[in-house]
Amino acid sequence: MNATPTVGAPTEAHRRPVRLGLRENWLQFSLLVVVNIAVGGLVGLERTTVPLIGTDTFGLTSDLAVFSFISAFGLTKALTNLAAGALTARFRRKHLLVVGWLIGIPVPFVLAWAPAWGWIVAANVLLGLNQGLTWSMTVNMKIDLVGPARRGLATGLNEAAGYTAVGATALLTGYLATSYGLRPVPELIGVVFVVAGLALALVVRDTAAHVALELAQQTKPLPAGESSGLAATFARTSWRHRSLRGTSQAGLVNNLNDGLTWGVFPLLFTDHGLGLAAVGLIKGLYPIVWGIGQIPTGHLADRIGRKPLIVTGMFVQAAGLVLALTLLDTPLLAGVLSAIALGLGTAMVYPALIASVSDHAHPAWRANALGTYRFWRDIGYAAGALVAGVLAGMVGLHGTVIAAAVLTAASGLLAARWITDTEKA
Repeated sequence: MNATPTVGAPTEAHRRPVRLGLRENWLQFSLLVVVNIAVGGLVGLERTTVPLIGTDTFGLTSDLAVFSFISAFGLTKALTNLAAGALTARFRRKHLLVVGWLIGIPVPFVLAWAPAWGWIVAANVLLGLNQGLTWSMTVNMKIDLVGPARRGLATGLNEAAGYTAVGATALLTGYLATSYGLRPVPELIGVVFVVAGLALALVVRDTAAHVALELAQQTKPLPAGESSGLAATFARTSWRHRSLRGTSQAGLVNNLNDGLTWGVFPLLFTDHGLGLAAVGLIKGLYPIVWGIGQIPTGHLADRIGRKPLIVTGMFVQAAGLVLALTLLDTPLLAGVLSAIALGLGTAMVYPALIASVSDHAHPAWRANALGTYRFWRDIGYAAGALVAGVLAGMVGLHGTVIAAAVLTAASGLLAARWITDTEKA
């Protein structure tokens, strides 16, 4: 089960000509895009209904308790992202993708019929494991297939597929909840995503041979004494390497926004008179704009560089958070405009950050670097839920959103200071 097959091994990958590029690998790339639609759809089940299940179904009164499911999801997904990079050194990406889907099978059923809130939190631990393995493998496999020249576009297409599915599912669950109640109907559409994702994961081919080819073509050898191990790469990506440090902090704050609005927005806008369908529209519009927007922004990141999109995107997100409060006298307008701004800002940031990490990481330790970056990025979910829960109890939902806007703008300034664009590896 080694990640890189030995020369002459009679594998399917060796019986086929191996080439890097999007056009050369369009079929496998397309299959992986569809897989990530299923990945995003599964997590989209929770965007609209679960915070309201906590308050309305289980009677939770503490914001920190309501947001605990986001913390469980974010922490588990972050740790799984980190482990996934190391696991690719021992196991094939395809095998990890399949395992991720097997872990996700119980999730929609638990969300639909959990008898207590603790079951919802436990389901989010499984969901975090599922998302950490499946999303990590789809993005790594797409980067493997296309090679250095189209990393921005590859990550843009990957994230577009996933987050458009998140948004569409959030929108759908909002409408289903209006007609059929918060449970079980909205959650059971997740069964479709699990079945489809697992079936396609069994069909898609592994990309170990593409990694081996890129390593063979690599003109910059791994510097002497530079370790490709997880511990060394974690330190390098987290703080020692200036640009990677900048991407890691920006990714963390970006997903802190997502985790915070995931919990806060349904409560904020229902407090101001919006129904489930309207909240579903707001919660769906944000990731839909985020998802679709990554197709052009991923391509743009390959043309103008990563840094301009990252810095500008963080400031656009900060503005989106401010919009949510300044227009609250007309809550639907406030929610829609805020969702659009947050989606556009995140679309600018997301593929550029992943591509920037790939640019600065040698192929020998790129999977670990991506795992480390995605660890810090998805810790943002847990941090966002914790910040939201604590601040909402201290300064209310409005003060929580203001604090997030200030933090996001500060992150944009740090990105401008630390991140540099470089020649693609």
